[in-house]
Amino acid sequence: MLFRLFARRMRWLGCYRLGPMWKALLVFVVIAFAGQLLGVLFNKSWVQPERPRSLFSLSENGQGPPLGSCRPQTHIMFLKTHKTASSTVLNMLYRFGEEQRLRFALPMGYQFGYPLPFIAQRVKGYRGPHVAKFDIMGNHMRFNKPEVEKVMPTNTFYFSILRDPVALAESSYAYYKNVAPAFRRSKGLGDFADNPNKYYDPRLRNNHYARNLLWFDFGLDHNANYSLALAKRGEAEVRRNFKLILLSEYFDQSMVLLRHALCWPLDAVVSFSLNARQQISKSRSGWVGKAAAPASLQLTEEQRQKLREWNALDWHLYQAFNRTFWDEVERFGRAKMDTEVTLLRSRREVLARVCLREWRPAG
Repeated sequence: MLFRLFARRMRWLGCYRLGPMWKALLVFVVIAFAGQLLGVLFNKSWVQPERPRSLFSLSENGQGPPLGSCRPQTHIMFLKTHKTASSTVLNMLYRFGEEQRLRFALPMGYQFGYPLPFIAQRVKGYRGPHVAKFDIMGNHMRFNKPEVEKVMPTNTFYFSILRDPVALAESSYAYYKNVAPAFRRSKGLGDFADNPNKYYDPRLRNNHYARNLLWFDFGLDHNANYSLALAKRGEAEVRRNFKLILLSEYFDQSMVLLRHALCWPLDAVVSFSLNARQQISKSRSGWVGKAAAPASLQLTEEQRQKLREWNALDWHLYQAFNRTFWDEVERFGRAKMDTEVTLLRSRREVLARVCLREWRPAG
C-alpha cells in the first residue's frame, strides 16, 4: 500500500519511468520510512514517563550524616498506637513507600478489625501466608504477632511508639469522650481519675480507651490486675517482638534513632504535625502534633498519680522503655544526637517553606 502510494506520488511528479535500480532504491526508502514510523509508535507506547524528582531530595543536605555500608530497610511493621503521634510516623512511612514503589498491607476497611485482635484475612489482597508480597504495614490494629507474620516477610523490622500514660489519658479523654462509656459518664477527667471504678465497666464496648490503652494495643490483657511479675512478662514480650520503641515526647530524637535503624536518608524522617497549617510552634522543640498535644484538662498532682495507678501496666511499660530509649541515645552518643537533631530541625524548616504556605519559623 505504501509502495503504491509512493509510486503514484512519484508519477505525479513526472518520475514515472523507473529503472530496476531506482525501483530497488524506492523500496528501500519506503521500508526505512515504515520502520522509523513503527519505532516512534512503539517507543510512545512502551517508554514510561520519567518520575518527577522527589521533594525530599532537594539537596545533598537531605541525605544527612553518612550511615556506613548499610542498606535501606524496606520491610517494615509499625504498630500504630493511639494518641502517640503515630499518625505522623505513618504518614512518613507512606511517603517513603510511595517514593520507593513499595507495597502496603492495607485494611479492607478503616482499620484491621480493631479493637478485635488482628487476623491476616483483614489485609486487602491477602491470599494466604506469604502468597502476596507486602513491604509496609502500619494501620491501627490490636497486635497479634502470629497473624502479622503470615503477611510480612521474615526480615521485617518491627517498631512502635509510646507516650506518658497521664498525657495519653488527657488526650484520649478529649478525643474519645463520646465513644468510651467510662469517659462519657464522668464529669471530667479529674472526676474520672478520682474514682475510675465508679465509671469503668470492662464489659462495655470501647472502654478499652479508658484503661491501659498501650497495653491493649500491644495485644495484652489491659484489665489484668497489676503485679510486677505480670508487668515484666508483658514488657519482655514487647521486647521480643519489637526492635525499637520510640517516645512521642522526644519525637525528633526518636526520628534520628529510627533513621539509623532503617538506614534511611535524613529527609525521609522529616515530618510536619498534622495540623501544621493551623498552628505555629512556640518553641524550638521542633514537633508539635495534634494527636500528641496534651488536652487542656486541669489535673491535680494527686489525680495524675491516680491515673498512673489506674494505668499501672502502661506506666510500667513507659518507664521501662523510657530507660531503654535513653540507653540507646547514650550508645548513639549525646553530642552526635544533638548534632543530628539540629540538622533534622533545620531540614524541617527548609522543607516547610516549600510544603506549607503559612509556615513561619519558630520563635
